[in-house]
Amino acid sequence: MTVLFLFLLLFLLMFIGVPIAISLGLAGSFTIILFSQDSVRSLAIKLFETSEHYTLLAIPFFLLAGAFMTTGGVARRLIDFANACVGHIRGGLAIAAVLACMLFAALSGSSPATVAAVGSIAIAGMVRSGYPQAFGAGIVCNAGTLGILIPPSIVMVVYAAATETSVGKLFMAGVIPGVLLGLTLMVAIYIVAVKKNLPALPRATFREWLGAARKAVWGLLLMVIILGGIYSGMFTPTEAAAVAAIYSAFIALFVYKDMRVREVPRVLVESAKLSIMLMFIIANAMLFAHVLTTEQLPQQITAWVIEAGLTPVMFLLVVNIVLLIAGAFMEPSAIILILAPILFPIAMKLGIDPIHLGIIMVVNLEIGLVTPPVGLNLFVTSAVTGMPLTATIRAAMPWLMLLLAFLVLVTYVPWISLALPTWLGMN
Repeated sequence: MTVLFLFLLLFLLMFIGVPIAISLGLAGSFTIILFSQDSVRSLAIKLFETSEHYTLLAIPFFLLAGAFMTTGGVARRLIDFANACVGHIRGGLAIAAVLACMLFAALSGSSPATVAAVGSIAIAGMVRSGYPQAFGAGIVCNAGTLGILIPPSIVMVVYAAATETSVGKLFMAGVIPGVLLGLTLMVAIYIVAVKKNLPALPRATFREWLGAARKAVWGLLLMVIILGGIYSGMFTPTEAAAVAAIYSAFIALFVYKDMRVREVPRVLVESAKLSIMLMFIIANAMLFAHVLTTEQLPQQITAWVIEAGLTPVMFLLVVNIVLLIAGAFMEPSAIILILAPILFPIAMKLGIDPIHLGIIMVVNLEIGLVTPPVGLNLFVTSAVTGMPLTATIRAAMPWLMLLLAFLVLVTYVPWISLALPTWLGMN
């Protein structure tokens, strides 16, 4: 009865247009006030616990690093480097846009930031070279989802906080799936480009390639600093995020000099706004998850699944369906914090690796970012290109089919997610 009230109130509030964070907080609060033995004081305690979660401290730092990288012109240099690498292939500009998304994803940790940074430059470049605008928009909208799969990833940090798993291990687990998805998109683009006879750039000379690489190297070094620092044990993922923020600011201000010191307060304020918004969602989602745990819903569902004799294959199918539906309506971090405490114990009982489950959830949430009605990448792509939202959705749909096929592969071939952490001895 309590759990039914909790979910009914949540969906009712969302249906009438109450923001997701407030819906989660109100649903959790009213459930505790009306049905729970918990004191109302536990509401305040649970909300403030979010600010004490060391792992979550990585989020504002990664957002700040992404803001400096976006504002500091790193995206433009990464696109130039990608064009020098693959621009001469048929459909090379579109393939280069995917490569640029992969590289920028390894700096920002955010899908919308990846779409905004790469899309604003790459799509315009494709249109000038004779590509249909819808083609470019569809590719960048879907390739931008790599922002939460290729490490560092803000969504992975949230999953690690919700399930108490290793952030470093999750980051490493995202590398092979992220690269594989990027390559899959590139192959699909090449096939379409050959059929439609899309243009290719002249092959870059070695000197041009070297010049583009030299300009992009400062941005690319950030990947080495973050992942190398975490794996070598030099610093924790949270400390890596802080180092990334300082490094990004230094590169934007003193190396590339695309930013002036007087612009720094604006970047800090914008990052702070985004951090506060995300942390407010996370705080309320943790309150909601606290109510679920208090009412022992995860334990009840785990017992029911075991009694029903659900196999790991069937369970993962159900997980994918639930996450795909949730992803169409809710923000990724909120979905992780609500559903991970429910799904995690069941996965453990069925012998599913928690890191594998994390990657499955992230890939599902990638798809949610390009699924109407609340797919955030769709709105960002529409804003960047000036295309109507309906046209953006139509442009993104063919490529979305590839993401769904990739989801099936990642779900039922655990090796893709677990190979790199196992090889690196992160057991």
